Amino acid sequence: MSSESVPSPRPATKSVIPVAGMGTRFLPATKAVPKELLPVVDRPALQYIVEEAARAGVGEVLMVTGRNKGSIEDHFDRTPELETALEAKGDQGRLDAVHESTDVAQVFFVRQGEAKGLGHAVLQAEAFVGDEPFAVLLGDDIIDARDHLLEQMLAVQAEHGGAVIALLDVGADNISKYGAVAVEEAKVSGDAAGDEVFRVTGMVEKPPADEAPSTLAIIGRYVLPPEVFPAIRDTPPGRGGEIQLTDALLKLVEDGMPVHGVVFSGRRYDTGDKLDYLKAVVRLAVEREDLGPAFGPWLRDFVADLPAEGASPA
Repeated sequence: MSSESVPSPRPATKSVIPVAGMGTRFLPATKAVPKELLPVVDRPALQYIVEEAARAGVGEVLMVTGRNKGSIEDHFDRTPELETALEAKGDQGRLDAVHESTDVAQVFFVRQGEAKGLGHAVLQAEAFVGDEPFAVLLGDDIIDARDHLLEQMLAVQAEHGGAVIALLDVGADNISKYGAVAVEEAKVSGDAAGDEVFRVTGMVEKPPADEAPSTLAIIGRYVLPPEVFPAIRDTPPGRGGEIQLTDALLKLVEDGMPVHGVVFSGRRYDTGDKLDYLKAVVRLAVEREDLGPAFGPWLRDFVADLPAEGASPA
């Protein structure tokens, strides 16, 4: 592989969303319902992710599923009985909401078979992707529709080739929860119109804070070249006995392929943690035109009446 790969002339049109996780942090709710279908206000978290892919132009979506995930397929399928009932009632608003989930993108499914890590999940998409660059979106991160992170990442990949990863400065106290990266000091680009872009020179999965190369963490958006598939196959199990996508990306770096990081500065909602999930629901509900005008004032009154920290509730 040359030190500077020629940018692919073929734009990315496909995206991959791994949804095979068990969602143990949300038990018992996820005992029978996939965590990806837990509602964020009134739509599943996963639907926000698919809508983002469609907006960015990578609306051919492959979901990598596992056992007990059949309801995800049902959500993105047509429901003739429900649609007929809503039509008979003249309930156009709810009918439109039902159609949103089926019309938003072309959604396909493949089983992972055995959960062996994110790298292994991405590998299941090889036949679907072929020899084109593609996006990977993780379902725990919802990016606000007003922030065009994925669009910028696709543009960086089209210009520079190689791989592009989304980064977030999480601070030294939190970096051990993420994959951390080392970057060149000089920015590739970044101005008022977009987030900063750096060339990535190294990465490590969930390092101790005192060993982290920076406080820049990898978050759940990637634009990858097809060369990532042989890199994954050559990657042995790493931390946790799983095949880590981070390790495969490090191999691309070491082989001289350009890997760039876009440092995201916009609005991100983390639905993978119970506390952050609650925050995401509140933030998104407050900004809804149909809910915010009533919910915002109620929320302000509720917060005003909360007892001081350490005090017992009335």
